Amino acid sequence: MLMSTAVAAEAPKTAGKESIAIEAFARALSKLPTIISDNAGFDSAELVAQLRAAHANGKHNMGINIETGEIADMMERGVIESFNVKMAMVSSAAEAAEQILRVDDIIKCAPRPRAPDRHPC
Repeated sequence: MLMSTAVAAEAPKTAGKESIAIEAFARALSKLPTIISDNAGFDSAELVAQLRAAHANGKHNMGINIETGEIADMMERGVIESFNVKMAMVSSAAEAAEQILRVDDIIKCAPRPRAPDRHPC
């Protein structure tokens, strides 16, 4: 949630179509807690709403406790993620998205002109 909020805050500061891409990336990051909750079999709507409220109130250490289905302070529970691991995951995801966008640009390009067929039908 914290990363999503930080990325979303940059979107209005960016001009042009890049702003739309930044907003979409922020939305994708905000889906991660929902996916985690759903995969654990919990009510993702309730948990994500509680998590957003906690983060909005400055409790940035809050996360989803998948053992109990509640939000909890991750520092107290000893859940500490390495910044390098998180950075590598986000970078890999961004690179994959960039490759997909490049393929879309290639598909959208006009076909190259071809020489007329010289064989009569």
